[in-house]
This record gives sequence, C-alpha cells and structure tokens, in this order.
Amino acid sequence: MPKLTVVTRDGTEMTIEGRAGLSVMEVIRDNGLDELLALCGGCCSCATCHVQVDEAWTDALPPKSDDEDDLLDSSDHKQANSRLSCQIQFSDALDGMRVTIAPED
Repeated sequence: MPKLTVVTRDGTEMTIEGRAGLSVMEVIRDNGLDELLALCGGCCSCATCHVQVDEAWTDALPPKSDDEDDLLDSSDHKQANSRLSCQIQFSDALDGMRVTIAPED
C-alpha cells in the first residue's frame, strides 16, 4: 500500500498508508487526521482541504484545473505548490509524497 507523509499545522510529521484510487483528502481523512476539514466532501467547491505539496512531487501531479486554481485564490496562504487534496488522486506512483496541511483561512 502506498504511503503519504503528512505535516500538520503544528509541524508534526506522520507517514500514513493510503489506498490507490482514493483522493489525497480521503487518505488523510480515513487516517483520522481531522485537521483537514474538507467541508465539501471532495467536490471541489471549497478550499478547506488545501495542502502544500513538497516541491519534489509537484511535477508528478497533473496540472491544476481552472476551478481548483480559482478556489485556491481565495486562500491567504496560496503558494506555487498549493493544491486541493481532493483533486489529487493517490496512486502507487505517489508512494512517499509529502504534503503539508495549509494554515486555516
């Protein structure tokens, strides 16, 4: 099972297992990390699952959609490596990816 490293807002780093085919948001949620609110449930209509992807992994991801980019624009904490975790499909190819949960807006 592929692994995902998550850094919480307080700097705690943990490695969790996730099932390929789920979104990164679902992997984080299913591992009991309630810091990632994901209020819309993954339908790309809010930005409460905002993460910053470690720069070593940004090129491994598909580009942001216009909708995702527009939602990220609403965050005061948007960076070049910002993504909505509901829009990243977790896979074996992302085994070892590291994300940081963005500060809450």
